[in-house]
Amino acid sequence: MNNALMLAGIVILCFTLIPLIRHDHWTFRVFDYPRLQKLVLTLAWIGVYLAMGIPSETTVAVMAVLMSINAIYLFYLIFPFTILATKQVQKATLNDQDNSISILISNVYEDNDNIAGCLNVVNRCNADLVLLLETNDKWAAGTQTLDDTYPHQVKVPLNNTYGMLLFSKYPLHNATVRCLVEEDIPSIRCLVELPSRKKVQVYAVHPTPPVPNENPRSTERDKELLIIAEEASKTKLPVLVMGDLNDVAWSYTTTLFLKISGLLDPRRGRGFFNTFHAHYPFLRFPLDHAFISPHFKLKTIRKEDNFDSDHFPIFAQLQYERNADEEQEDAVLEADADDRETAAEKRHADT
Repeated sequence: MNNALMLAGIVILCFTLIPLIRHDHWTFRVFDYPRLQKLVLTLAWIGVYLAMGIPSETTVAVMAVLMSINAIYLFYLIFPFTILATKQVQKATLNDQDNSISILISNVYEDNDNIAGCLNVVNRCNADLVLLLETNDKWAAGTQTLDDTYPHQVKVPLNNTYGMLLFSKYPLHNATVRCLVEEDIPSIRCLVELPSRKKVQVYAVHPTPPVPNENPRSTERDKELLIIAEEASKTKLPVLVMGDLNDVAWSYTTTLFLKISGLLDPRRGRGFFNTFHAHYPFLRFPLDHAFISPHFKLKTIRKEDNFDSDHFPIFAQLQYERNADEEQEDAVLEADADDRETAAEKRHADT
């Protein structure tokens, strides 16, 4: 039993240590995802150790110390996303509808035929801005009924699981579809005009994940995200970056993205809001994101009902407030010289 306990401990520790290696290959980056799962396994290991009556073997005792350190380290990493932590985005106290915008993000799963279920979620949420991902021609045709409610659209249906459909109740300006890194992986950049006539810079993104059947490296994903981060940092307008980033909220790259862009994560201090995988509760990660500039405060954020996709939709309602950026400036994650150097290297990486 001691040998089995030692082996399990070594495996769990390796799962924690591997992501510390800053290599873009998927075998390193994929272990960024399951931090909560690693914490659960670590606590389970400690529970078994205690249930065994604390074995006297020195090697097992040393492993118990290492596992305790591992538990503390993992909890430290996920703590900012628990309700115990300080909220990075303050709760909105104003109710200014002319400066409010609600958004719905949903990766529909391209092979999913339950378009009616998707439409039910969209109609019930009644969001001002809707982004549907993994949308092909079938999904573009099936969601045409939304055109009356959402008269402003940017539609990029593709059959490679990277199509996107953007629907808006509010006017869209300077809408462009760009393939920033890979020629068949689009992103959308546009300005959304609120009823107050205030304009918001919006980016809709869905880069490839670092998994064997998609892309063996995270290089392309990281490059696209950090190009957008650099752009976002240079605009004086309120900014919203939304989509399936194929990266977890607590990863090194996502944290670097926040530091470079100056954007905030409304989940910090509110919960994980795990959106993928909808069908496997123990293997769920926060992959679908809405990052916002400090100009916004948060009215609400929640997961929506699944409609046979492998992702849960996520809904958020944001409130633009004139002095919010000053009130929330201390919440912005600061980038140091090393962060900026790393970001520059990733933006200019060969792909």
